[in-house]
Amino acid sequence: MTDETLDPKMNPTETLRRALGDRYLTYALSTIMHRALPDARDGLKPVHRRILYAMRELKLASKGGFRKSAKISGDVMGNYHPHGDAAIYDAMARLAQDFNVRYPLVDGQGNFGNIDGDNPAAARYTEARMTAAAEALLEGLNENAVDYRENYDGTLEEPVVLPAAFPNLLANGSSGIAVGMATNIPPHNLEELIGACLHLIKAPNARDETLLEYIPGPDFPTGGVIVEPKENIAEAYRTGKGGFRLRCKYEVEDLGRGQWQVVITEIPYQVPKSRLIEKLAEVIEAKKVPILADVRDESADDIRIILEPKSKNVDVEVLMGMLYRNTDLETRFSLNMNVLIDGLTPKVCSLKEVLRAFLNHRRDVLIRRSQHRMEKIDHRLEVLEGFIIAFLNLDRVIDIIRYDDSPKTALMAEDWGKTHVRAMDEDDYVSPVAGGEMGLTENQAEAILNMRLRSLRRLEEIELVKERDALMLERAGLEDLLDSDDLQWKTIAEQLRETRKQFGASYEGGARRTTFAEAGVIEDVPLEAMIDKEPVTVVCSKMGWIRAMTGHIDLARELKFKDGDEGRFIFHAQTTDRLLVFGSNGRFYTVGASTLPGGRGMGEPLRLMVDLPNEAEIVALFIHKPGNKLLVASSAGDGFVVPEDDVIAQTRAGKQVLNVKGDVRAQVCSDVKGDHIACVGENRKVLLFPLDELPEMGRGKGVRLQKYKDGGLSDATTFTLEEGLSWLDPAGRTRTETELGEWTAKRAGAGRMAPRGFPRDNTFT
Repeated sequence: MTDETLDPKMNPTETLRRALGDRYLTYALSTIMHRALPDARDGLKPVHRRILYAMRELKLASKGGFRKSAKISGDVMGNYHPHGDAAIYDAMARLAQDFNVRYPLVDGQGNFGNIDGDNPAAARYTEARMTAAAEALLEGLNENAVDYRENYDGTLEEPVVLPAAFPNLLANGSSGIAVGMATNIPPHNLEELIGACLHLIKAPNARDETLLEYIPGPDFPTGGVIVEPKENIAEAYRTGKGGFRLRCKYEVEDLGRGQWQVVITEIPYQVPKSRLIEKLAEVIEAKKVPILADVRDESADDIRIILEPKSKNVDVEVLMGMLYRNTDLETRFSLNMNVLIDGLTPKVCSLKEVLRAFLNHRRDVLIRRSQHRMEKIDHRLEVLEGFIIAFLNLDRVIDIIRYDDSPKTALMAEDWGKTHVRAMDEDDYVSPVAGGEMGLTENQAEAILNMRLRSLRRLEEIELVKERDALMLERAGLEDLLDSDDLQWKTIAEQLRETRKQFGASYEGGARRTTFAEAGVIEDVPLEAMIDKEPVTVVCSKMGWIRAMTGHIDLARELKFKDGDEGRFIFHAQTTDRLLVFGSNGRFYTVGASTLPGGRGMGEPLRLMVDLPNEAEIVALFIHKPGNKLLVASSAGDGFVVPEDDVIAQTRAGKQVLNVKGDVRAQVCSDVKGDHIACVGENRKVLLFPLDELPEMGRGKGVRLQKYKDGGLSDATTFTLEEGLSWLDPAGRTRTETELGEWTAKRAGAGRMAPRGFPRDNTFT
């Protein structure tokens, strides 16, 4: 907290606001820079970088032995990353999962999880070491290739960034959520990435579209098929934001006799196989894809998911199209290329900017390694010159070492002029230093004193000269490299080609796995087209238990129901029919006849299939007839005509059509047939009026059909006036009344008492 924040004269609210702001900003910056976003140069977050560096310090080379994962995560936590060991182990385990990481950086031994979504075993049970790809990222750390910084407690040093021999950010991808920003980068193919880098070296101003000739899109470790249009991919790479539609890869397996099955061999990236199987099973259970009969998981080391169609006549494209819509057999991977440029500035970068950041980093690494090598060469040349002087003046050197009290000081003070130059053969090399007026440097004198006696052979002297000449030649080459930009980029290109040879298409698993295809148009296939048309008899009890019995049975046949229950609705239908349910709450619900339970038992409660409240009753249950119209009315005597096509519900919640409040409930739902409406109230008064006096609506309370002093509406129906109004008398015989002038009046009238013989239950049916 600053002194300004602690000023006692300030408003306490302002003081708190500033304190919270300062602390939240510090937290946000820490999350962005040190946790969630990867560095564009090596493509790693701090935890991953520290894991690899700690494994290097433990000498866990790709061809060496394994160490316990608990030891590795413990070293990372104790030395470099003071956070939970569980989080560190999870991060390390992910680097070993070949279904999550395109080029694994950790070689795991033991259970490191699987594509089913199972978690890795505990750290004490698994072992790990680095892969060759990880060693390529670390190559050059001993040569001052990058800067180091102190660890969290100042006792050790860690690299700020890794040298990174290949563009790991794009090769393995990354994802993370920071404060106010996030990143999500898919994996890519290393062969293609290096090809794009080499082109960018030749043509620094290359267009984004040109780079897509080398990098057509992501390359996911689990394969799959990208169906995103090319123009969308180009736009995503140009802006750094977009997405890729990814589908499973499948093949059709012929079983003979016209039978076949679909075999899924690759699933979309980051979709757990077990969850995918569960979703497919749910789709079958809910009959969302009626043409799918069964799903089986026959996977071993490879993916093999079997989809069995309902019938051999099912179209494969239709089946897969429905599954793409209803399951994770098609997913969308979002691209958000938000990375840290130079490890400091978060920025959403294009594909070209990310590749350029990597290449600039490789140039910095090359220059630093070259300068470090020159320093080593200069030091060695200095020592070699001292050795050559010693060999040319061997007797004098021996005398000084044998008799002088301080041989190091004497060697440095001695004037190694021509008087001490030993006669050499004509072909011998004469050091330029030997004829000078200079003494030895401290490094040279120290090296001479530490020289072994066995090194005084004449052959060794020749080897020293050859070594010096070779180092001088190497040094000249390094000077030319540091002075020439073209030579630097040429060297970087050569290094990238060597990396491509090591990890390119010829590398195990280096070939492209994800393919490309056109998405095509997934047509809206009617439910009826996916269901075999078969006759059924729909039976629904008074308590709402519904079932579909195979075939068209005799409707008068006696059926079994639960104790205290009885039949209410029974009618013939087809499996392709849609059934409409009208509840006393004024809502319509839609149920597919093919989804009804079989008729062997008592069925299932209709309330399990739709969200019909317990307090609501079933007013009507019938087959949907396209183009038909319905008369709906409430117990209060209000109603209207509604097109049947408008009451189809798309969800379990149904569709509200007739608005009712309080004690009022939906009472009537009947087909509109004829030109007049007949209403009868609980007071047994009947009113007839023309149908055109009733409005046609999609939803509402409606208008008054009949007026009552006491009670409400009992029933309503439509009929043709010329044919007369019919009803069943108490004896069960149909009676038709054609002289209806006494009961015909304007809508909303009170009506007259029902004619003689009208049913005592006040209904027309």
